[in-house]
Amino acid sequence: MTEITRVPLQPIAKGSLGKIWLGVAAVVLAAGGVAYAALPPQVHVRTLTAGTGESPTAADVVLINYKGTLPDGKVFDQAQQVPMALNEVIPGFSKALVKMQRGGKYDVEIPAKLAYGDKAVGQIPANTDLNFQIELLDFKSRAEIEQQQRLMQQLQQMQGGAPGAPGAVPGGAVPGAEAPAR
Repeated sequence: MTEITRVPLQPIAKGSLGKIWLGVAAVVLAAGGVAYAALPPQVHVRTLTAGTGESPTAADVVLINYKGTLPDGKVFDQAQQVPMALNEVIPGFSKALVKMQRGGKYDVEIPAKLAYGDKAVGQIPANTDLNFQIELLDFKSRAEIEQQQRLMQQLQQMQGGAPGAPGAVPGGAVPGAEAPAR
């Protein structure tokens, strides 16, 4: 027959229960901090002027006005009416634009990990968070842009006197104009 050794439990000393709960709370907070640190970086978009309608997708091309600044307020880039393909910009810029609407103005904070990371680019030091003021003027899908380009090429061919184009005169002469003297 086996014998079981019994160990008597000691009573909890007065005030120890509070210390145990404090220890449990510290472990829970530490675990929460580790979990928070593991979250991917976020782009923060603040609406200055609300836009309307749908938002662009990652496959669209946008037309924007923007100004980019460093954390100290120094402007590193700005432009008006710039077309940009969302899949060809830094990840944070693309993540911000898909949260915007046509006609809206926004203040955007992009963490370094979603900008240029540990690489210095031009006036932007490595590991630098970026701020942008962006106005989304318009956006179109690549298919819409390609269709517009085809139409523009057809118009140019028609206006440029391409053979067989309506109104084209052989030799490129303008109807009703006198031929130059030779």
